[in-house]
Amino acid sequence: MTTRKLLTIAAAVVACLVVCVPAADAKTRFTIRGAGFGHGVGMSQWGAYGYAVHGRDYRTILGHYYSGTSLGTAAPATVRVLLQGSVRVAHFAGARAAAGKIVAPGKTYGVRVAKDGSMVLLSPTGRRLKKVAAPLTVTGSGGQVALAGAGAYRGGLEFRAALGGGVQAVNAVGLEDYVRGVVARESPSTWPAEALKAQAVAARSYAVTTSKAGNGFEQYADTRSQVYGGIAAETAASDAAVAATAGQVVTYQGRPVVTYFFSTSGGRTENVENTSLGSAPVPWLKSVDDPFDGASPKHRWGPYKWTLGKAKAKLGGLVKGAFRGIEVRKRGASPRVVLADIVGTRGRTQVSGSTLRARLGLFDTWAYFTTIETGKVTKPKQGGGSTPVSPTGGATPEARAAAAARSRLVGSVMPARRGSGVQIERRAGRHWIAVGNADADRRGRYAYTVDVPGVYRVRFRGDPGPAVSIR
Repeated sequence: MTTRKLLTIAAAVVACLVVCVPAADAKTRFTIRGAGFGHGVGMSQWGAYGYAVHGRDYRTILGHYYSGTSLGTAAPATVRVLLQGSVRVAHFAGARAAAGKIVAPGKTYGVRVAKDGSMVLLSPTGRRLKKVAAPLTVTGSGGQVALAGAGAYRGGLEFRAALGGGVQAVNAVGLEDYVRGVVARESPSTWPAEALKAQAVAARSYAVTTSKAGNGFEQYADTRSQVYGGIAAETAASDAAVAATAGQVVTYQGRPVVTYFFSTSGGRTENVENTSLGSAPVPWLKSVDDPFDGASPKHRWGPYKWTLGKAKAKLGGLVKGAFRGIEVRKRGASPRVVLADIVGTRGRTQVSGSTLRARLGLFDTWAYFTTIETGKVTKPKQGGGSTPVSPTGGATPEARAAAAARSRLVGSVMPARRGSGVQIERRAGRHWIAVGNADADRRGRYAYTVDVPGVYRVRFRGDPGPAVSIR
C-alpha cells in the first residue's frame, strides 16, 4: 500500500473519530409531546361540548361520532353496579326490607359472610338476625338506600361473598336511574343541554350493550365501565337531559351498539381496531374529524423534557441495555401510536401504543418522541506556538474565534432518516437565534463546525436539545 493511501486512510479515521464518536461531555434530552386525553374511540366529550356550543343538537352530535347510526329505544332494564369489592362487614341504612325481613329505615344494619358462604344479616348492635343463601337483597325505603363508605343509591342492594373473601356490595338499579347517576360524573352539569343529552344517550347505550360479567354485576362504578355516583351525582341539568332522552340508545342497523366515549380527541378520533379496546374494525367506531375539540385543556400537551434515565426507569424491563429513544412503527388514522420500538443499546422491544401510554403515564397514545444528543469535539491543533493574549492577559477575540473554529457540535437525533435536518441555534442573551443547519445520516448522527464561541443547541422536529458551551 502506498504512503499516499495510508495517509488518506489515517485522515478518514481521524475525521470519523471527530464526527462519529460521542463527546465525553455529551448531553441528551428525551422529549414527549402529544394530543388528546383518553382512548380516542367514539365520542369526544369535549368535542361534543364544542358541537353544542356551535348550535348542534344531540342527534347530530351522536350521528357524527358514531358513523352510520341512528336512535332507537331500549326496553326497561336493571343494571347491576359493583360498589364495594370486599369488606369484612358491609353496613347499610335507609332500607325497609333485608333478606325478606322488615327492618327500620332509620337504623344501620350489617352483612357478613358465614363460613359456609351464605350471608348473615346483623342487627344494629351486631346480633345475628337471619342467615340466607347469596345474594342477600336489600330493598330501599322510598326507592333509595345508603351503603356505608359509598353513598346513597336508588334501587336496592345485593350482597354476596367476594371472590377473594369478605362481602361484596352491588347496586341493582333501573336503567334510567343508573344513567342519572352517570351523566354529571362524565360531563360537567354546567355544559350545554345538548352535550348532556348526547352523554345521556351514550351512557344508556353503553350500559345495555356491555357487561363485565363479574360476580353478580355487569358494571363497575369507575372508569373501568363509566363513572357512576348514585344520588350524589344527580343534578337538575343532568336529570333533565336524561328525561329528555328517556329510553333512547344508539343503534346500527336497528340494534343497540357499544358507544365508547372519552375526554379529548386532539382533533380526530381513532378507529377502534387501532386501540386496546378492540382488534376488529366495526363500522360505527371509525376515525372522524373533531373540529370543536380545541376547548379542552388536553387538546395539546407537553412538551415533557426528561433525561434518558428517567424514561428508562418508567419503561423498566422493556429497555434492552441503555435507553436511546422511541421510534414509532405504525400510527392510526388520528394519528395515535399503534406500534413502536423502544430502542436500547442492546436491541429493540416492540410495544403497543397503549403500553407506552401506561408505562410513561401519558394522557393519550397520540404522542411524538424525540431524542437529541449534543456534545462537542475539539480538533487537535496543527503545529506548535503559543496562544496570542490580550494586554489584560486573556485570549484575544481572534484566538477565541480560532479555537471555536477548531470545535464541532456532534451528536445524534432520533427518530431520523438520512438527510433529516437539524437546526443549530446559539444563545443571544435571553433568546436563541438560528445560525445554521446540518443533515443527519441514516443513524441520526450529525456534525456542525462552530465559528464563534458561545452556548449552542440543536433543534429537531421543533424540539430543542440540551445546551453545550463552546469557548
